[in-house]
Amino acid sequence: WSEDRFNEIIKETSVFIKEVGYNPKAVAFVPISGWLGDNMLEESPNMSWYKGWQKETKAGVVKGKTLLDAIDAIEPPVRPSEKPLRLPLQDVYKIGGIGTVPVGRVETGIIKAGMVVTFAP
Repeated sequence: WSEDRFNEIIKETSVFIKEVGYNPKAVAFVPISGWLGDNMLEESPNMSWYKGWQKETKAGVVKGKTLLDAIDAIEPPVRPSEKPLRLPLQDVYKIGGIGTVPVGRVETGIIKAGMVVTFAP
């Protein structure tokens, strides 16, 4: 439960985060033990030096102590649901008893059960 080791990891990880184009100030760094559950759902008594994390968001500064707090603080991306449906296909499966099942990710618009859609190249 070393504070020095945790700070070393933050420093090394921040360099990589910058290199791939993200702001390290927008990342919550949380020391955890998955084995013992420390700082995962509840604050750990094993890290008295740890005062919590804070990160910068568009809405301001967000603070927390646990991994769950950090996950809850993630802002979902804004999806352009008012635009026409665009769903690039990633794969097509033929499933016996069901038929042909196209698989992809909705990039814009929305899709609902029962919608009639047209596929184009």
